[in-house]
Amino acid sequence: MQHGVVTFLTDYGLEPVPLGRAVEERGFDALFLTEHTHIPTSRLSPWPGGAELPRRYAHTYDPFVALSAIAATTQRIALGTGVSLVAQHDPIVLAKAVASLDRIAGGRFELGIGPGWNKEEMADHGVDPASRTARMREHVLAMQAIWAADEAEFHGRFVDFGPIWSWPKPTRTPPVLIGGGGPTVLDRVLEYGTGWIPLRVPLDDMSPFAARIAELRSRAADAGRPRPDVTVYGAVPKPAALESYATAGVDRVLFELRDQDDTAAALAELDGLAALRP
Repeated sequence: MQHGVVTFLTDYGLEPVPLGRAVEERGFDALFLTEHTHIPTSRLSPWPGGAELPRRYAHTYDPFVALSAIAATTQRIALGTGVSLVAQHDPIVLAKAVASLDRIAGGRFELGIGPGWNKEEMADHGVDPASRTARMREHVLAMQAIWAADEAEFHGRFVDFGPIWSWPKPTRTPPVLIGGGGPTVLDRVLEYGTGWIPLRVPLDDMSPFAARIAELRSRAADAGRPRPDVTVYGAVPKPAALESYATAGVDRVLFELRDQDDTAAALAELDGLAALRP
């Protein structure tokens, strides 16, 4: 099982290039960055994590820009979004950004995606929260068409364009990791994803989680699809927990690196997480 790091990369903490180098130097396998284009001051949408929204949400770097800088200054680690709110992006523009980043990274980029939770943020992008998951699907399918075809076109409910030219192409079709834990998430993984990236799976839910992983892979095999990878966002940083993840069939865990002003403290926290690697 691989070990990686996920973080809210902010303008008050570790800068992108030093963070990428620190993660790679400590032997981690991956670095994922979160995304919020902005945070409306309205608090009508409740934060799933509690009553008070942490300041990091409004201070994040654009993950595609930051990961490009990290890609140019690292050699080995996988780089990804955990997760990108793709429904809030123009799919033609994002397809080019992802392809460009993947080429800069030498094929190391993975697109983790999710529908999002902040309805006011979606509305500012003209996205109806009620259709955000359906829009996410079409955006991904449209991008996959652009990455694969010299003359791509897509005709859907939310995305509609005739034949286009768009280069560069990525070095490979970037893996798409579908976020979420609801009853239909496995359907989405099997239709247009290559993997699953569930969020903070509780240890007391490990048995049903393992059953869902087995179901996902069984259904993929029955459909003649490649084995889907499973990456857990926000893994519990304890040896016993890591054993549980591995037993359940998890391929990679992402430890959360806290946002903080103190660079030395952040690096010390990375050291502690690195010590959990076998």
